[in-house]
Amino acid sequence: MLEIIHLEIIQELDKQKSLTKAAETLCLSQSALSHTIKKLEQQLGVALWVRDGRYLRLTQAGLYLLSLSSRILPQLNHAEMMIQQYAEGKAGNLRIGLECYPCYQWLLKVVSPYLEAWPNIDIDVKQKFKFGGLDALENYEIDLLVTPDPIFKEDLLFQPVFDYEQILVVGKNHPLKDKKYIQPTDLLNEILITYPVPADRLDIYSQFLIPAGIVPHQHKTIETTDIILQMVESHRGVTALPLWLVKENMKQFKIAPVRLGKHGISKHIHVGIRKKDQELSYIQSFIDQAMAVELYG
Repeated sequence: MLEIIHLEIIQELDKQKSLTKAAETLCLSQSALSHTIKKLEQQLGVALWVRDGRYLRLTQAGLYLLSLSSRILPQLNHAEMMIQQYAEGKAGNLRIGLECYPCYQWLLKVVSPYLEAWPNIDIDVKQKFKFGGLDALENYEIDLLVTPDPIFKEDLLFQPVFDYEQILVVGKNHPLKDKKYIQPTDLLNEILITYPVPADRLDIYSQFLIPAGIVPHQHKTIETTDIILQMVESHRGVTALPLWLVKENMKQFKIAPVRLGKHGISKHIHVGIRKKDQELSYIQSFIDQAMAVELYG
């Protein structure tokens, strides 16, 4: 019964105090405006305005609708603007999935300038998957997947955003710290500390230990990077991390990097998206920002 045009008419009638001027502002004929209000008054059973000399004056019912219009119309205008921005890819919620524990610190470097550039885009980060990141991307649970281990599929697109070297991290006084590189056998008597990820998805296992048939003396898992590095600093074990992350933490912790094998372990972080989303400007902008971030090592 009550429509947006009714609220717009009431607002203009109060502002212009004239039926003619209100009709001109709303691009309506005077008769159409008058007919619209009379029909609404008949439906509501109450007068909304009366003539007061040369001007129009809203009744109490009209003033109530005026108050209503001042609250609702700005919200509707804002809603139209936001919907337009959604349509143009300038607003929305970017849901990011992380399959890389240390990548959280890298992500912070990306998010800050990205949020500044896209004030109407919100970011939601899902770090601890209870589901596969790939499935989450395909099932629209996330919009973007950060992973060191992309699986290329027809409907997905993976873009490499930065390269890094995976290295062993030891305490400053550890016997291995002065080696140019270590062999798998050097870890036979070590406590290896890693993030709580299956061993077959850890590079130090899949690319270094397992091919050599070597198992470390003990394997412990810890979720937090700072605690892992504190354990390494205290000679409670060794760990494997990206070189850039180690260099960023060498001022805070007494640790040293050692190459894994003569040629090292080279890795690439990829950002995966659905191919149908690659034209969305706010997603492409995130990838561009990710590629522009400078890291150590």
